[in-house]
Amino acid sequence: MPVSQRQMVETSDYWSFCSVDFEAVLYYNRFKVNHSKPVYVWHTNCIYCNKEGRVKMGKLDTNKKVKEDSLLNTAFSLFTTKGVSKTSISDIVNNAGVAKGTFYLYFKDKYDIRNKLVSHKSSQLFRNAIEALKASGKKLTFNERIIFIVDNIINQLNENKSLLTFIAKNLSWGVFKHALTSPIKDDDIDFRNIYDAMLADAPYDIVQPEVMIFMIVELVSSTCYSSILYNEPVDIGELKPYLYICINNIIDTHAGTVKA
Repeated sequence: MPVSQRQMVETSDYWSFCSVDFEAVLYYNRFKVNHSKPVYVWHTNCIYCNKEGRVKMGKLDTNKKVKEDSLLNTAFSLFTTKGVSKTSISDIVNNAGVAKGTFYLYFKDKYDIRNKLVSHKSSQLFRNAIEALKASGKKLTFNERIIFIVDNIINQLNENKSLLTFIAKNLSWGVFKHALTSPIKDDDIDFRNIYDAMLADAPYDIVQPEVMIFMIVELVSSTCYSSILYNEPVDIGELKPYLYICINNIIDTHAGTVKA
């Protein structure tokens, strides 16, 4: 049934049918609908939106998501076993079972998919840490919440050393910052919004909050890599108390005026 520019057909009490711009469909996983009601863009292709603004994909979009997920999962498996430098795009598409041209519908090159994987995996780590923080039910200070998140992420990486190796070798501040602010997949979190909420709840203004998180990320990533993988200079359990003292000092250095 064709959909005109002003026509919307209710397919059920829960789902609404609409037409959207083709590019929005192609990049649906980067298109976030953050409204109480769906936003309808009347153009060519079709997807489903629920009344809370979340996306329910049609068959075409589902197929695209399956292919993109297959490329991401295959690339991650190859990167963590063979290494990025020894993995080619041909390796990725052959193992994913898709045509080489399909790869370029989603990614510019091998380093683009690598960066998106770093962003996605980093977001998953933060999402798990944030969920653990909420589930704990603890009333923590601003400093304690930051350290709780860091501790949880370190524990996750300690349990998944291949992920630690992949992220540590390919993480740059630019990629990390993009991961915080531009979710790659639907289940990724926007850590920037969470971080801003934590800053707003802090008892004092934070001077240069981006510099503060940069310092913490660089400190944690550089020290934990050797400690977790090689127990150098000590194992991670012994390192943690010293690390958290340093993180507390970084936060206190950026503490500004006490809020009224």
